[in-house]
Amino acid sequence: MILAPVFTFFESLIKPFKDYQAATPPTTVRGFFTHFLRQVWPVFAVLLVVGLLFTLTEVMVFQYIARVIDILTHADPAQLWALHGREFIIMLLVLGVLSPALLGLHSLILQQAITSNFPTLIRWQSHRHVVRQSLSFFSNDFAGRVASKVVDTASALRNTLVTLCDTFLYVIVYFTSAIVLFFAADPRLILPVIIWMALYVLMCLRFVPKLSKASEEGSEARSSLVGRVVDSYTNIQTVKLFANTHREDDYVREALDFNGKKWQAQQRLITTLDIGVAVLNASLLISTGILAVWLWRDGAISVGAIALVGALTQRLLNMSGWVMFQVTSLFENIGTVQNGMETISHPHTVIDAAQAADLVVTRGEIRFEDVQFGYGDSGRPALNGINLTIAPGEKIGLVGPSGAGKSTLVNLFLRLYDLTGGRILIDGQDIATVTQESLRSHIGMVTQDTSLLHRSIRDNIGYAKPGASDAEIMEAAARAHAASFIPALVDSKGRTGLEAHVGERGVKLSGGQRQRVAIARVLLKNAPMLVLDEATSALDSEVEAAIQDSLIDLMTGKTVIAIAHRLSTIARMDRLVVMDGGRIVEVGTHGELIAAGGLYARLWARQTGGFIAEDVAVKSLELSEHD
Repeated sequence: MILAPVFTFFESLIKPFKDYQAATPPTTVRGFFTHFLRQVWPVFAVLLVVGLLFTLTEVMVFQYIARVIDILTHADPAQLWALHGREFIIMLLVLGVLSPALLGLHSLILQQAITSNFPTLIRWQSHRHVVRQSLSFFSNDFAGRVASKVVDTASALRNTLVTLCDTFLYVIVYFTSAIVLFFAADPRLILPVIIWMALYVLMCLRFVPKLSKASEEGSEARSSLVGRVVDSYTNIQTVKLFANTHREDDYVREALDFNGKKWQAQQRLITTLDIGVAVLNASLLISTGILAVWLWRDGAISVGAIALVGALTQRLLNMSGWVMFQVTSLFENIGTVQNGMETISHPHTVIDAAQAADLVVTRGEIRFEDVQFGYGDSGRPALNGINLTIAPGEKIGLVGPSGAGKSTLVNLFLRLYDLTGGRILIDGQDIATVTQESLRSHIGMVTQDTSLLHRSIRDNIGYAKPGASDAEIMEAAARAHAASFIPALVDSKGRTGLEAHVGERGVKLSGGQRQRVAIARVLLKNAPMLVLDEATSALDSEVEAAIQDSLIDLMTGKTVIAIAHRLSTIARMDRLVVMDGGRIVEVGTHGELIAAGGLYARLWARQTGGFIAEDVAVKSLELSEHD
């Protein structure tokens, strides 16, 4: 394709994935726009200049028309080319060469450089900021709503800047040209235009603020609608199991109705504005027409001037509707940007220290020193004065009733939240002073609610080790007893085995299959510290027994923190830490805690019906010997 090199050049003017100084986007509209515009301002500056030149050539057309009519009215045909040939050639060059060239250049800058690349840059940087938010950020919003704002805000920001460049450029050039050309023909011709412009501006001032507010409310309603729809689709299994499709209909219908009413309010404003503009335009057309004919009758203006007034007035009228549409679109986009800013510009709450270093794990010792933590503004601490030292390679089990603080302690260890007080150290390094990425890279975790990526089995297991070979992935799968079902997997597109996609959150796999894939992923990661949060909860007894050896293998040589409500699965740990009410109330081996007759003994008795399985104690000893 002959234009391919040209397209490539202009497409390279904005590099969406260039290196940049990451920062929280400003929370003001002007600051938010400036934050992204300053990265590409030269491209927009050239767009403005080219647009200005092209608009001036358009205005020259009307002047040429008037000039040609006057020449043809008075010139001798025999002398026409001799007297005006050079002028006609210049006109032809402007109209036939310069104008198309400027239009083509404007289109290349707008379509190739700005239209796709600029929103991509905004989305990329917005996504990189949002994805680094804390866990609580995502817990307090719909995932679909957040994603919608990241995507829609970029388009709206681009459209706003392009509209500002084009619309106000046309407005300034055409309105100024109309005043100048009308004044040159006869000063009295500018009176209807000035009155029309004044009324047009007053109408804009009255309706534009209302449109801005209505657009912002409409954008918020649309984001909420998307969030509800995505929430229903994401949890479709729950909807089906509880036979609540009609309830979901009502849930989404409520959002649709609210969204529809917000947009109806906006459309009412637009229609009212359209009617007002139509009345103003009709008044301008009639008044300038009557005045021009009257002035021509008195010999004050020429026929060419009448043609100029008629053509330019018609252009102004056509443009007024376009400008009003653009202004409406402008404030609709600004409303979308304002709505998106609330999410995108949210500052990070869990951040790396200014001089954060990478965590270096040499032994794997973990120390919790007077750890304090509370969620939000509840005032009640979730953890209160936790002091615990886990020796390198030691395996501890966290035990306690629901709400005791077990998962909270693990989340703090992973630094998904920041402590209220105290500190957590790994090999003497405060985790608040190391990078989050390096911290989590040294910790393997299998959670109770295993969520897989909507990607292939290979991608899900290999997520723990980028660049891992298929042999390494299958070895990890075999150790997790997942290799038996992987070859038989087939997705909706016919992909099989490692290539098969698992569906959103892994819904195409059974709970046990998901858990075994998750265990394989952690096996492949081979981190020196391991967290098991109900790691075998989704497995039936037979499968759980089958992978016990794999779990023992996984834990060998690692510092382990295991949470389980099924006490038989962690009774064999080196030590058990019993928590209640955000505090540690007991510490010891299974046998020691049973003998103490405290909370752990009561929990154990409740689960075993008062009988203690002797084989658990035996296995506990076997595990100690194995280590």
